[in-house]
Amino acid sequence: MQEAISLVYQEVSLRLPDLTWALIIIVFGWIISNRIKALSIRFFDKLRLNQILKSLGWESFFDRFDTKMNFSKFFGILIEIYFFSLFLTISLDILNLGTFGRIVSGVIGYYPNIFISMIIFIATVYIADFSKKIVVGSLEKEKITYSNFLGDIISSGTWILAILAILYQLQIVQTLILAIFIGVIALIVISLGLAFGIGGKDMAKKILEDIEKKVK
Repeated sequence: MQEAISLVYQEVSLRLPDLTWALIIIVFGWIISNRIKALSIRFFDKLRLNQILKSLGWESFFDRFDTKMNFSKFFGILIEIYFFSLFLTISLDILNLGTFGRIVSGVIGYYPNIFISMIIFIATVYIADFSKKIVVGSLEKEKITYSNFLGDIISSGTWILAILAILYQLQIVQTLILAIFIGVIALIVISLGLAFGIGGKDMAKKILEDIEKKVK
């Protein structure tokens, strides 16, 4: 028994420097990643993500599930996990825990897909909000009846395409997503054609009246 305890003590003594360095790196990594999370949340707050999503009606969607919408914090946590994983990989390498290190490295290797998906989402927030305001605003000036309907089609279509692109980027059933993506594009084109066909009557009438006035 004493011999076994002695062997354990010797092993711990030999591994103590590695354990100490690994612990220091983990603590340092946690501090750094937490700081980066705070900066990221502040950055996304300046982009007004939550406010724009609220104006697009996302808040009411989350309220149905008793969930508060805070994408700035969500993206901040994702970034924090990424940077902490980098430090964790170094700690595992110091401890010669190769199996766990490969698992964490796999997570880190998948993160480019997550970052690209975040960029797609953020870009879509602005495109959907901007396009809807432009379409509705410009068509309402022309007094076209179906301007809100057309704006909703463009905004919804943008979100559908973005969600499919995000799922494809995250490598979730890529073949099925690609097929749905093509189908949705065809559906949006048809819907826009119908919307312009219906609302185009008012626009065509106005153009003809302007021409008639100029001729007179």
